[in-house]
Amino acid sequence: MVMVLSEVRAVIEGVPDPELPMVTIGDLGILRSVELSGGRVVATITPTYSGCPALDAIAADIVTAAGAIGLAAEVRTVLAPPWTTDWITPEGRQKLQDNGIAPPGPTVLLTIPSCPQCGSVRVREVSHFGSTACKALWVCGSCGEPFDQVKAL
Repeated sequence: MVMVLSEVRAVIEGVPDPELPMVTIGDLGILRSVELSGGRVVATITPTYSGCPALDAIAADIVTAAGAIGLAAEVRTVLAPPWTTDWITPEGRQKLQDNGIAPPGPTVLLTIPSCPQCGSVRVREVSHFGSTACKALWVCGSCGEPFDQVKAL
């Protein structure tokens, strides 16, 4: 089976993030490039932060996805330029919102989320670290629901 680069990229982009399975590595913008070289996939990723514990799982999932379409894969990690929440696609932001996680706004010095349940901006940060290190825990002052927010970087 011969696959064109756009088809291979679509498969790799579809790998779910292990910590936020409702979004893919394509949605999050951590997949930097996909190349075909000598019958194998070379995927380059940038983690959401340099200490991301999911990095090995993401690399393994990319290798598995490539294997499912008959290709070997190499995963390269680059840290520069650093990942930014500005790289999350509009679809990724919507998927986060639909799953009760406040997506980050454009990178600014201070980002105040709106509640993903009721839309209120009467919110406060409860903990700078949520269910994972890349999220913060917030609570809504209107509906009382707690929610995670992906930290803007």
